[in-house]
Amino acid sequence: MAQLSDANDTALNNDTLALPGDALREGVVTALRDALGEGLLDSLIKPNDDIWVRVTNEAWQQAGRVLRDIVGCDYFCFLSAIDWMPSPFGKGEDDPTAEVPERDTEIKQGYTGGDTRLQVFARVTNTSKHFGVTLKADVPDEAPAIETWIPVYAGANWHERECHEMFGIGFTGHPDLRNMYLPTGFEGHPLRKDFPLLARMVKPWPGIADVEPLPGDDSQDEDA
Repeated sequence: MAQLSDANDTALNNDTLALPGDALREGVVTALRDALGEGLLDSLIKPNDDIWVRVTNEAWQQAGRVLRDIVGCDYFCFLSAIDWMPSPFGKGEDDPTAEVPERDTEIKQGYTGGDTRLQVFARVTNTSKHFGVTLKADVPDEAPAIETWIPVYAGANWHERECHEMFGIGFTGHPDLRNMYLPTGFEGHPLRKDFPLLARMVKPWPGIADVEPLPGDDSQDEDA
């Protein structure tokens, strides 16, 4: 794939800022749609600010190539995942002595939506034209996996290892998904919302942690 030329790419021209739209970022979405077709599921543009794009699981690696080779995103920022399931344990700052409230169990996937609990997302930047793109894709709930981005952005290597370790997401084609932080044989994935952080149950943090009153805090002095 060849990068769009300056002569033919007015939509991605650094000087193009059409209000109230944003021709620069609209051109990015158009380039992805032209290359991916139905592989592009949804997009959100905040004019002159940012772009979010959701693609199918199958189009994930190809979308990375489009962003690198056609859109010109030459800088890989990060890759990670998010578990959109509300935590069944509540928040770490909740008072464990209070009555347990009814918890919201609805999964809300944020910008550009989604169909699964777990999503992989990545951020890349075009350093010459000063814009970034956040790309995300659903991973199956039963067997979460997606293609590796290493052939596209080599820097994705350890990001994918971390994502595999903490969320339990596989990356097809990754050469070495060894743990980086947890011991071999560790059971569970600590960044999933249903992983019990027992230390937080014993001593919630930071909302009701014991702290010494600051001098001159009259309200706390009166309580004392």
